[in-house]
Amino acid sequence: MYGFRAANRYAKALLEYALQRNAVESVFRDMSLVHKTIDENKELDNLLVSPVVKTVVKKNVLDKVFVGVSPEVQRLFTLLIENRRLPILKQIAEKFVIHYNSYKNNQTAEVTTAIPLTEEMKKQVLQKVESLKQSRNITLVNKVDESIIGGFILRIGDIQYNASVAFKLNKLRQEFQ
Repeated sequence: MYGFRAANRYAKALLEYALQRNAVESVFRDMSLVHKTIDENKELDNLLVSPVVKTVVKKNVLDKVFVGVSPEVQRLFTLLIENRRLPILKQIAEKFVIHYNSYKNNQTAEVTTAIPLTEEMKKQVLQKVESLKQSRNITLVNKVDESIIGGFILRIGDIQYNASVAFKLNKLRQEFQ
């Protein structure tokens, strides 16, 4: 991945700068918007990465697309243009969101089920996950995958608990071979 280490450094520096200026929440909103916009718009992504498009054009596009972003994010745009690092803006935004969530101690729990979870089931799973992780900043994301047949797969960070019927059937199949 092009510019991975540099993107990480810029994201950390932006978080520290936002903390100093007491603008962490506004910078987080802006960087989330930047990441989402670039991720969903391939033309914008290609424009930022292209060595053929002039820097002035890129700056004008950024100014028109991201109207009203915080001064800290505007300063980041200027810094990236000066250092010729504009192609890694998407990676910087992605890394910033990760560093922000780490700073705020936010986590995402991903539950994969064969059918969508009801609101009551989501509440029960969230309570169980919060009791296991002893944290209140957990967001629950439900993914539906019919191939697991039944049960669930729970993933929190690097930890995965697989209680799916498909996993248990494969385990039984391996024991009988």
